[in-house]
Amino acid sequence: MNEVALLGIGVLTGVTAVLFGFGGGFVAVPVVVWANAALGADAIRVATATSALVMLVNAAFATAVTPRRVLAGLRGSGPLLALLAVGAAVGALATRHAPAGQAHWGFVAYVALTVVDLLLRPGFLRPREPGGQSREGRMTASCAVPRPLPAVLGAPIGAVAAFLGVGGSIMTVPALRRAGHPMRVATALANPLTLAIALPATAMSLTGTDAVAARAHLRLVGLVDVRAAGALLLGALPVIAVLRRRPPAIPDRAYAWAYLALLGVVEVAMLLAG
Repeated sequence: MNEVALLGIGVLTGVTAVLFGFGGGFVAVPVVVWANAALGADAIRVATATSALVMLVNAAFATAVTPRRVLAGLRGSGPLLALLAVGAAVGALATRHAPAGQAHWGFVAYVALTVVDLLLRPGFLRPREPGGQSREGRMTASCAVPRPLPAVLGAPIGAVAAFLGVGGSIMTVPALRRAGHPMRVATALANPLTLAIALPATAMSLTGTDAVAARAHLRLVGLVDVRAAGALLLGALPVIAVLRRRPPAIPDRAYAWAYLALLGVVEVAMLLAG
């Protein structure tokens, strides 16, 4: 896959970072798997490492340009952020030593389970009013007082996210949504949570040597494909800056369905890449 194609896909990662809180991981993993198909089963290891770097930069930039009043929704979440980082370090270490196929099919399985969960369990597509009744209309930030995410969720979310290279938004956006946030806020708050996961995961991926890097005819730093990461970021960052300044007005329910549809597209892409 050449740099022009990667640049174009980088634009898409910028869109997903802003609109869905993905930070680029869900797009970057299948793309880098395809770009490094010559590595066979080890392509997923390079993809998750490269995804961590892309998510780190995208999530940091998206967080920096998010209004402070929105980020206030994470006030008091220090223990959650710390446990996300600890879990991410463990997950990134596990990626280096686990059989490559585990991460690939773990990614596929987790996305499939998440799609089923979002379709069947109330609270995401059918948010509830404070009194417990399901609601079909638009959800506003003032309809209920959102609950903070339990800090105990940090370690498992961080570990799974770093192991699969997904950044955690597949878990944090639905959790924030069910905690009472509208999609617009849930996806924005997913970026600083992704940042807490991507930082230790990137550090683990960039350090040390690896047999994959030793035999690959690629410009790898640790397990990171710097060519792919650079092209993806070059396409993503301008898009993040524009969309944060002028976010599109999307009805909340349509927003939730779009999130679910994107997960479906990613699932198909990873199945085809397998």
